[in-house]
Amino acid sequence: MILDQLKNDLTVATRNSDVVCRDTLRLLLSAINYKKIDLGHDLNDEEVLTVINNEAKKRRESIDVFTKNNRPELAASEKAELIILETYLPRQLTREEIEIEIEKLDLPNDFGQAMKIVAPLFKGRADGKLVAEIIKSVIQ
Repeated sequence: MILDQLKNDLTVATRNSDVVCRDTLRLLLSAINYKKIDLGHDLNDEEVLTVINNEAKKRRESIDVFTKNNRPELAASEKAELIILETYLPRQLTREEIEIEIEKLDLPNDFGQAMKIVAPLFKGRADGKLVAEIIKSVIQ
């Protein structure tokens, strides 16, 4: 289970005095606990991955903001946390892999209908914005 792995890795990071990893995992476990309370049941691996993905997305957005506002030290800190979070996520598909998969499908010309077909196929395996961008280019 991913949750057990996170807890074990937190223990290892604490013993090794790896402050960045320890703090990142603590924040992640806290977010998982909040989601558990919100849903009212223990999270399965898919739900835990969703929380990890949400936390990674927050880090990516923060990196963009800090980079645009010329705050490289804060961007570097967020980048270090993002690297740790990404170790728990499945490998993301590349743009080329997504394009190949989408081109195999017979998609309607309506973007909304195309997204309804494609989004479930790539859930958790690719960034939704990237998938939407590729769909727009394919149906035009």
